[in-house]
Amino acid sequence: MEENLLKRISLVMLVFAIVILSCSLPVVGANNNNNNVDLEGTQAALSIKATRLANMEATQLAENQQAAVKPSSTNPPPAAVPTYTPYPTYTVPPVLAPTLTNTIQVAPQPTQDTGQAIQAKIKSANILVYEDVRGYPALLPRVQQAISSMDFSGGQIVEVGDAVGDFMTQLNSPTKWDLIIVAAEVRSGVRGEFWDLILQQAKKNVGLAIEVWYVDKDYYDKLNFLLDECGVTLQKNWTRPASYQPLNYSIYWLQQDNPLFSIYKTVPPLITPNIYWKDDAGDLMKISGTGDAILLAGTQPSEKSSYGVLTSCMQGRMILQTFSTHDYQETKTVALWQNYIIYTLTNHFTTAN
Repeated sequence: MEENLLKRISLVMLVFAIVILSCSLPVVGANNNNNNVDLEGTQAALSIKATRLANMEATQLAENQQAAVKPSSTNPPPAAVPTYTPYPTYTVPPVLAPTLTNTIQVAPQPTQDTGQAIQAKIKSANILVYEDVRGYPALLPRVQQAISSMDFSGGQIVEVGDAVGDFMTQLNSPTKWDLIIVAAEVRSGVRGEFWDLILQQAKKNVGLAIEVWYVDKDYYDKLNFLLDECGVTLQKNWTRPASYQPLNYSIYWLQQDNPLFSIYKTVPPLITPNIYWKDDAGDLMKISGTGDAILLAGTQPSEKSSYGVLTSCMQGRMILQTFSTHDYQETKTVALWQNYIIYTLTNHFTTAN
């Protein structure tokens, strides 16, 4: 484009030179004077026009040069490219090892089986049963009735009846018992080393379900050590005069929401007794504070730490019943024994190391 412009300027200059040269030539003719005037005017006009054309061409050249350097005012400048700002770099703080001054030492907790696993263990539990009414045809062995209607399989269920010697042999055997039942309801009772062996089993976390009515007679022999471990002690003997009122020997639940009364079957309080045994009704117990005993049932509904006839202790692995099973309705007491069995076994397997 710039080259064409230069050619045009050269052409104009050439024309301008020719005009100047022509003006210097003489004019021949009659009207020489007039022609000279006209020629001079024409020459002046051409000179002005050539000058203007040269100026316009020079101006156009300058404008074109400026347009090549900067953008036209009629076209908007191109949009500015945004400046990229990098994201800040995140630095992970270093993990500092805890110091002894700000660290809480948590003792490891024993693992516990799931409910389904505990049920499987209960089903295959090893259970040893002493029930002394087996030698009395007039009395139906209610513990045996309770166990026979439960679905035990895979373990050992050893029932020695009222054979104290066989019972002690089993206590001394290498068998790892999960539950030991002592239903010493008959008034002859057992004493001596019997309770020593029971205490040894209790210290092995074996479950215990004990029925005994003669705490007042045997307490100062061997039974007191087991009761101290439990956390309950004798309050007084529970007697029944000849002119008694049966409802006065009703038994009330002191801890109605305790699972013992519903863990296998729901058992209502023993409000309507069917008295079988005369004179001695059992023993009334109270909390001693040497263990974790709680009274679950008693003869006085408002008394929670005394007048007890049913105690739970040793983290629920032991149940102590100090009334006679056959003095109360069969359906209720059989269901209650079934609850004893499931309750103590559950706590035995839950707390076992």
